[in-house]
Amino acid sequence: MLTRVLFALALICGTAAAASAEETKVLALGLADHEVAQEELEKGEAPPVPRFNSPGIAYALVANLKKGDAVEVALVNDNRPLLRNTETLAEDRASYLLQAGKRGVPAGGWPEGTYHAALKIVRDGKPLIEQTSAPIAFE
Repeated sequence: MLTRVLFALALICGTAAAASAEETKVLALGLADHEVAQEELEKGEAPPVPRFNSPGIAYALVANLKKGDAVEVALVNDNRPLLRNTETLAEDRASYLLQAGKRGVPAGGWPEGTYHAALKIVRDGKPLIEQTSAPIAFE
């Protein structure tokens, strides 16, 4: 009986260790004309991109984050961050969606230039992931 319990415990611990050893990866990164839901991104379809007279939201959906990871997403215009959102995780997360942007339209519309989403993940004080989406113009 004790052997079975130890075997089961070893399987459970081994499975947990394998799950925690999964690599952190970016599932989706981009710009949208609205606040996106995780379910929307998991379908694999890209949301509509912002226009000069629509909201502009940068989003990042990331998998396998650890407690203490610092996640930052920014809406960037011509390499100048306009809006950013940063979160330090209080617990491990299998998936995590973070967004930054403006739900309304800036007075006069968005400034000219190209825009992209920038993602940075820091673990234990060291950059783990730094990635940007493809630049687009808000037409």
